[in-house]
Amino acid sequence: MSGHSKFANIKHKKEKNDAAKGKIFTIIGREIAVAVKEGGADPANNSKLRDVIAKAKANNMPNDTIDRGIKRAAGDANAVNYEYVTYEGYGPSGTAIIVDALTDNRNRTAANVRSAFTKGGGSVGTTGCVSYMFDKKGQIVIDKEECDMEADDLMMLALDAGAEDFSEEEDCFEVITNPDDFSAVRQALENQGIPMAEAEVTMIPQTYVTLTDEADLKNLQRTLDLLDEDDDVQAVYHNWEE
Repeated sequence: MSGHSKFANIKHKKEKNDAAKGKIFTIIGREIAVAVKEGGADPANNSKLRDVIAKAKANNMPNDTIDRGIKRAAGDANAVNYEYVTYEGYGPSGTAIIVDALTDNRNRTAANVRSAFTKGGGSVGTTGCVSYMFDKKGQIVIDKEECDMEADDLMMLALDAGAEDFSEEEDCFEVITNPDDFSAVRQALENQGIPMAEAEVTMIPQTYVTLTDEADLKNLQRTLDLLDEDDDVQAVYHNWEE
């Protein structure tokens, strides 16, 4: 993992999202609705909701928007029922791609995801066809410029809270956790006032693929852009080294 500027990628994603903030707020709004439905509207008793709120704050979602989303989900018994679905497939040159979606219409979402793969010269595969190439981990990224704590102290705080790994990159610190320990580690950092640029359970590639062919690069970017534009798509993971 060392050498990959994760924070640069995150800033790049954030800049893209700044042009379409409605998209990321829609994604998080759906996650809030599902978390409230599954565990209730009180973050103190709902760790999944606490994690979604942390993700919302990392994406600069206003507190009143978060509160409205929670109240709406808690008070609307007729709210749309969303379900999580995951698709796996291949982009150009065997690039591995995983798509997480939250949908109220599986047929629509499946058709849109398949279309995005096809238009980029790729194909949707079967469940498990590429996920074995990734590790499911909690990932917390901290911008060095925003963090006042010394690296050693931050590392000890994270490891004492249950983190698996801590690394220092050029512009950020990265904390990796087992998915089951993610909430506790994130909470421990939050309690110490550590600002988090990114905090979520994600899929981290075990190895990365480099694309050199211009057509492959163009096709993969087309697939990723189409998936990014789909309101049902919550997250896209790939092993392309950007």
